[in-house]
This record gives sequence, C-alpha cells and structure tokens, in this order.
Amino acid sequence: MLKLSRVHHIAVICSDYQVSKHFYTVILGLEIVREVYRSERDSYKLDLMVGDQYQIELFSFPHPPARASRPEAAGLRHLAFEVDDVVASVEYLQQQGIVVEPIRIDEFTGKQFTFFADPDGLPLELVEK
Repeated sequence: MLKLSRVHHIAVICSDYQVSKHFYTVILGLEIVREVYRSERDSYKLDLMVGDQYQIELFSFPHPPARASRPEAAGLRHLAFEVDDVVASVEYLQQQGIVVEPIRIDEFTGKQFTFFADPDGLPLELVEK
C-alpha cells in the first residue's frame, strides 16, 4: 500500500509574475525560500514558506491559458490557509484592496471561513484555527 506522509508542495501558475509575487509575499506575507529564473523556459519559480513549511511553488510561464474556476469546475477547487482570527484577517485583506466574501460558519466544525482570490482568480480560503 502507498503511504503518503504529507503534502510536499502546491504549484501555482500565474499570468503576471511580479503582481503575483507581490500578492503572495507582501500581502499574504509568505516567506521566500528561493527564487530562480529558468531562461530556457522563460519562467520564474518562486518557492514560498507557509508558516514553518515550504509548500507553495509560484511559477510564471509566457501566456498561460486561463483555467476555469467558476462555476465549480472539475479539478482542484481551492487552496485553504489556517488563521488564528478570520475577522482580523478579512479586515487586513480588505485594507489591502482585496475583495473577500462574507464570513460563513462551517456547519460541521462550527469554525469561521471565507474565500478570496489571488490575482489570477485562484480561489483561496481562510479557515479559523
């Protein structure tokens, strides 16, 4: 039987590298592990830490095709981040000009959660710790 130990990383392809780099590092506050430009692919690869784990790879490629997100498309739905305070996190994002959906309560866990999007429309979720 296959035994998976953890999620190693999540790869995100962006359409505007500088805009997405700013969003993920300045607005979301993710720490840069390493940044590499791959000239043969005309592509950047930015490795980012979420908390104390390396988990997100941000890639740029020239002219990536748009990916359907809404209505609910098949495939990966969203990326969720755990936060201590959903309300304070929403207030911060709104101060940064980020549109955030109304906070909801998960019917099974009783925890608060909400959604917003990265610069390319990738749905991101905040989940109460």
